[in-house]
Formats: sequence, structure tokens, C-alpha cells
Amino acid sequence: MVNKAQPAPAEIGALVAFLDQQRPADAEQRARALLARFPEAAMLWKILGVALLRQGKEALQVLRKTSGLLPEDAEAHANLGAALHDRGQWADALQSLSRALALQPRAAQTLVDAANCLNALGRAREAVSLYNQALQVYPTLLEAHNNLGNAFLSLGQATDAAGCYRRALEITPNDAQIHCNLGNALRQSGRLEEATASSKHALSLNPALSIAHNNLGLIYAAQSRREEAVASYQQALALDPRYADALNNLGHILREIGRRSEALALYAQAVEKDPARAESHCNVGNMLFELRRPEEAASAYARSLQLKPSYGPAHLGLANVLRLWHRESDAERCCHAALSLDANDVDGLCLLGELEADRGHFSRAEELFRRANALKPDFPLAWCGLASHRKMTADDRGWQQGVESLLAKPLPLGHEIDLRFALGKYFDDTRQFDEAFGQYSRANELSKRYGGAYDAAKFTQRIDDIMAIFDASFLRDSAEQGSASEAPIFIVGMPRSGTSLTEQILASHPAVFGAGEVTFWDGAFSAYQKTKAAGEKAAALLSRTAADYLARLPTAAAAAPRVTDKLPANFMYLGLIHAAFPKARIIHVQRHPIDTCLSIYFQNFLYVGRYANDLDSLAHHYGQYSRVTDHWRAILPSSNLLEIPYEGLIADQEAWTRRMLDFVGLPWNPACLDFHKTERVVLTTSKWQVRQKIHSSSVERWKHYAKFAGPLMHLAPADNRREH
Repeated sequence: MVNKAQPAPAEIGALVAFLDQQRPADAEQRARALLARFPEAAMLWKILGVALLRQGKEALQVLRKTSGLLPEDAEAHANLGAALHDRGQWADALQSLSRALALQPRAAQTLVDAANCLNALGRAREAVSLYNQALQVYPTLLEAHNNLGNAFLSLGQATDAAGCYRRALEITPNDAQIHCNLGNALRQSGRLEEATASSKHALSLNPALSIAHNNLGLIYAAQSRREEAVASYQQALALDPRYADALNNLGHILREIGRRSEALALYAQAVEKDPARAESHCNVGNMLFELRRPEEAASAYARSLQLKPSYGPAHLGLANVLRLWHRESDAERCCHAALSLDANDVDGLCLLGELEADRGHFSRAEELFRRANALKPDFPLAWCGLASHRKMTADDRGWQQGVESLLAKPLPLGHEIDLRFALGKYFDDTRQFDEAFGQYSRANELSKRYGGAYDAAKFTQRIDDIMAIFDASFLRDSAEQGSASEAPIFIVGMPRSGTSLTEQILASHPAVFGAGEVTFWDGAFSAYQKTKAAGEKAAALLSRTAADYLARLPTAAAAAPRVTDKLPANFMYLGLIHAAFPKARIIHVQRHPIDTCLSIYFQNFLYVGRYANDLDSLAHHYGQYSRVTDHWRAILPSSNLLEIPYEGLIADQEAWTRRMLDFVGLPWNPACLDFHKTERVVLTTSKWQVRQKIHSSSVERWKHYAKFAGPLMHLAPADNRREH
């Protein structure tokens, strides 16, 4: 039978006296002794819980027992809620605090604790209401003013937040944390000078306040005072090496100035220090994507979304990877997921615009870019998108002025590069060639700040290795050892030589699936070298390589008699490709060398090699391309290799189209002449050009830039060199 006896009132009074005298240890000791005699005495449990809390001891079990014994005691529920609140168990805390408020609705501290839980649970609007109720009861409650400011900040109401912090400072003028909070609100309101003063005042009160150093860094970053921002973030980290916000913010600055590898290391540290933060994983994904490591980037974005399914930037990062992988429908779903969270997300609108442009829906794309531009006039990607997918004219003078206005301000490195390439295109389209080259040259020089200069000797050695391994004897020995498939058509050449146009023409045939640029053979060559060195027989290697390649092709390609792969750089691996697919056809597209190199120089490529940003490097790379293609021309069977002059294709499209179709074993189809009408996804920078009718404006385009093309002139045929 349960002992329901209760201690005498005097004994309870003595315990309360211990608490009033700030002797919680004595209260604890005496309460425990009495509970041995009166185990169901609710007041003893309540006093014990308070005594434990005041000593900073574990009290949760005692508080739960108390609330069960005293279901109508508001204080018992409030104490349990406060303990759960301090543990960050927001939902459970809110449940107990709500019970307390149902019994005692005007308990100011309980209102604040409940509001804190709501704010932490993402319910800031409800939190604002409770903070205001608390302030009606207790107008000078400091925590309510400060945390109401925090709630307003989370709602994007920075001006209201600043008012709350100012009222808090009327109560306690020398609170460094609140001065810091005020500085943050002023920064978000755009009042940067006042924000600086508040942050510096916070640091004068408490120089060790790491969050104030971080906030000061954010202010400097907003003013493009990057060196000072870096110093502030570094000071914040010196005080608190585990400060994930400061790690991420320092990473952002280094990313802006092109120090990508260092930025990645900082983002990775932020993940290590706080693995549950979705933003840090997304930052890692962004850097990995920019560093050409899309598989790892996809994993980082997926982890970010596991932690925070409503995190829009991670949806968009994943969309970029999926687009690169030709999974355009999945990429579009990710874009819409981000836009469902924020319909005015300009990054999402621009990426959706690019996806529309990939499909050839240029009017829809322009609508999206214009919408983003109207929402955020200083957003570079919107300006670039408006220029990328049509020919600019003199009527676009307003566009030029808008871009030049942006370029007059300090910008992140990547944004300045994007805008200068776009401005170069505008000047080229409007035949202002000197101005165009100036912008292209500046864009390429800026791109070099990302580091990793072109290594001419290394590339020469790679070509030497390829030619040494895949020589005439290799092709004789490996004859008929690969796949019997005739499906693949490999379209190769230098970038910007006409490979996209060639694929678009062939992909307009109903028997051809255009797979775009399939990334495979660079890795296949490295794997072949390793496994061959380990002693594996060539026949097994080639058979496995062919099977792996076919598995890499899009699922939709399986039903097509022919599948094009137009990755230009496959020109390096034609020996391995032919050995793996002896019956496959290879189409080598060649364009005037200087036209080719300048067109590369004028493009803002993401995944083309570092040679693209320098004319001398381009000349060297082109020379090695010529050397290895001469090698293939000498040893590959003529029945497997067709060489297409770009200028010839432009001059007589039908004749060369008939020749290509005959070469790949397909009957004539007039749809190939109307290639610009073909509905398919094109991801290359030529996506707009291949949707236009054949025109000759790109032939001998280099002559407009001859005076700038000195390092390339030796590549031209002799008659061109004499002419210029």
C-alpha cells in the first residue's frame, strides 16, 4: 500500500527557508531525507527539483515526477518546461510551458520561454505574439525585448528588430551582446555605418565576443572591404575555433576572391565542427561543383537536404549537378522545389531559365531572366542570361549600361568574370570588336586568379604517352577484341569547332539519339593504364571498358540504332575508343585554327581546361591536338574516321550531311536540314547557335581580331598568314 502521508507544514516551511537563504544544497539534502518517509509528497518533489536546478544539477526526472503529481500547478509545468528549454528539447518544452500558461497565462518568464521554443521551431510569428504578451505584463523584461528582436530578424524585419534592441539597451546600456545584436540588425537594414559603430562598441565592452567580430566581418564584406572582413573572421575564429558561422563566412570571402581550395577547407571544417548544419554541407557542395567534382558535390547537397529538406540553396545546387548529368527533368524538379519555398529566389529563376534554354525555349528563358532582373537588379546571372541566348543589338544599349554600372562596383570574382564575358559578347554582336576583345581579355585574366595554371609540359607528356601506347601495332593486336556495337558515333575536335552543330544535324535523324557530352574516356584511359600495368589482358580490358561505356549512356539511348557522343576532348583517346568499339564511327570536325582558339577564349567555360584563358596556352594546346589527330589519321582505318571541315559544312550543309549519314550507315532524312527545329536538350555553350539556320558569320570571324591574335597566327594556313 502506497504511503500517502504528508510532511508537516513546518518541515515544508524549513525547506522553503533554505531556498530563500540561497542554501539549495541543504534544501536538497533535507528534501531527500523526507522523501524517504513521504515518497508521494508532491511539495517535496517540487522543492527538490528547484534545489537541483539552482545547483545546476540534473533535475529532469524529478521535474517530470513533480508535474505528474501536481497537474494543476503552473509552476511545476513551467519548471519542467524551462529545463527542457535549456536542453534544446523545444517541442517537449513547449508542451509543458503551454500547460503552465493554460493555468497561469500572465507568467512573463513562462511566456518568454514558450516564445523562445516557438522561435527555435521556426514559428517566429507566433513567438512575436508571446514576447509582446510578456512585455505587457513586465515591460522592462530584458530577455523579452532582446529575443523579440531576434524573432523579428528571423522574419526579415530588421528595422523592427533594431527597435527592440534599442529598447533593451535603455534597460542595460552596457550589454555587449545586445549592442552586437543591434549592429547585426542595422547591417541587415542596410545601415552599414551605424552597424559598424554598434559592433565596435560591443567589442569595446567585450573584446572577446567572437560573434561581434564575426558580425563586423559581415559588415566589411557587405562593403567589399574584403581584407578587413578576413581579419575579423580570423579574430572570431582565434577566440572560438569551433565557430561554424565564422568558418563559413571566411570561406565565402575566399571563394569570392578565387581561393577555392582554401574556401573548401574552411567549409569542410565547418561541417566537422557542426555536422548538423545544412548550410555548411551545401557550401561544401558548391565548392566541389566549382572545382569540377560533381559526384562529391551531389553527396554534399544530398546530406544538406537530409538535414534540412526546406533548404532552397541545396535544392538548386543539386539541380546544377543533375543538369550537368543530363537529368534535366530531375533538375527542373529541384528548381521548382526551391521556388516553392521562395517564389522570388533569383538563383532558382535563373537556373530554371537555363533549363528552358537547354531545351531551346528561349522566349520562356528570357521571361525568367527578366523576372529575376526585376526582382534583384544587381544580380549578375540575370544580366548574363539575358545576353547569352540571343544576338544582342544596338537596341540593347540599356543592357550595356546596366552591366557597366554593376562592373563599376566591387564584385565577387566569379560575378565580374561572368559579366565581362557577357559584355564581350554584346560588343562582339554589335561589331565593336576592340571593346569586345578588351572585355574577353579582362575576363580571362581574372579567371587565372583561380589558380592552377596550364601545364604545357604535362599535357605534351600525356599526348606522348597516349601515342606511345595506342600505336599501329596496338590497333593490329587489339583488332576485333572490343564490342561489336555499331551504335556509338563519336564526334570529336577542339571545343568550338562545330561539334555541337554536327551532333544537332545527326540527332535530327529519327534513328539517332543525341547524348551530348558523355564524360567517360578520360577516366577510362587512366584505368586502362593501371590495369594493363597490373597484367590484365587487353581483350578483357577492352570488353569491360566497352560495357561500362554503354552503361554510362542515357537510358533513352538504348532503343536508338545510333547514339552520338560529342565530347570534343575525346580526340585524345581515339585509339582506345576504336579498340573498344571497332565498328563505331568517328567524325572529326575541324575549324580554322584561329577561329577555333579565339572562340574558346571568348567563352566562359566551366569544365574546359585551364588552357582556355591564355592565347599562348591555347596555341600550345592546339598544337598538341594537331599532333595527336595526325597520329590517329595515320593509323585508324579510313572506314572508321570521317573528317568534316566546319567551313565546308557551313557552305554546303546538304552535301556534308549526306556524306555523314552515309558514313554512319543511315538513309537520307530531310529533317537533318531543319536541324534548328529539332526538340532536344543541348547543354553546350552553342545551344543558341544550333537552333539557328546555317549562316556564315562565324567563318573567318578571327579576321576582326587579327591584331590581337599574335600568339595564334602561326597556327593559320600559310596563305592566311601572308594575308595578315
